Amino acid sequence: MTVITLSTVGYREVHTITPAGRVFTMILILTGVGFVFYLMGSIIQFMMEGSIREILGRRKLEKGIRKQKGHYIICGYGRVGASICDTLSSYKPVAFVVIDRDPQRIEKIEERGFHHVQGEATDEENLIKAGVERARGLVAVLKTDSDNVYVTLTARHLNPDLFIIARAGEEKSEKKLLSAGADKVVSPYRMGAHRIAQMISRPAVTDFLDLTTMAEGHNILMEEVAVDPSSDLIGVALQDSGIRQKLNLIIVGVKKPGGDMLFNPSSQTTLEGGDTVVAIGEKKNLESLARILNPAP
Repeated sequence: MTVITLSTVGYREVHTITPAGRVFTMILILTGVGFVFYLMGSIIQFMMEGSIREILGRRKLEKGIRKQKGHYIICGYGRVGASICDTLSSYKPVAFVVIDRDPQRIEKIEERGFHHVQGEATDEENLIKAGVERARGLVAVLKTDSDNVYVTLTARHLNPDLFIIARAGEEKSEKKLLSAGADKVVSPYRMGAHRIAQMISRPAVTDFLDLTTMAEGHNILMEEVAVDPSSDLIGVALQDSGIRQKLNLIIVGVKKPGGDMLFNPSSQTTLEGGDTVVAIGEKKNLESLARILNPAP
């Protein structure tokens, strides 16, 4: 009766049981109740562990996003958005946060390990979660032009200094996006048509640009490097800098802080703090140039 009571089975002996029958009943009760509790505990543990992992994962993700500063926000993880993220993460690592509402796309984003916010990019709260106030730029590549216009307006309001690039599906939307605050408007269809025309009319030029800017696995690249005021090359003429002689790099242009671009600068051109040097050469030499123009503190 003690076993029956403590095991919460709670029934009485319906007929006289021998001592052996009582032992068998107690073993059956303890085994059955133990199995049921074990099964229930395993199910609860599985559910709790899944929930805990999800909560901890979400907190870790949010913490990682809060640490981002000077990053880019990619609004939309469609075909264009996914290609942008792949390029930014592989060719030239750039910090970014993706905003998308589609659960299936979120799974793909999680598989790639990208920082992300699940929800509508047109929602101001999601832009704030993505760190729009600390971001350097935003790329609006949502499905419709109206959504891109709304995101541009909202982001410009939240961060007036934000550099915004927006995609335009229709030609008439370009002016609206510029009026909404976009710094650059890109039309994939126009760019695609222009590229095909260039392949037909200037195949050698197109191949060269592909080799230096788009092709993967090649050692020759075209890269831009900012000039820090602490660099030893400040005020030094290009002919005396050793960039061409020691690093075997070709200086294509120098962009001044005001936005003016010096194409094919002369040997007497001097570098200043805030300039951006556009060079072509081997990857290792470009990395050496970056260390020279941006010496570690």
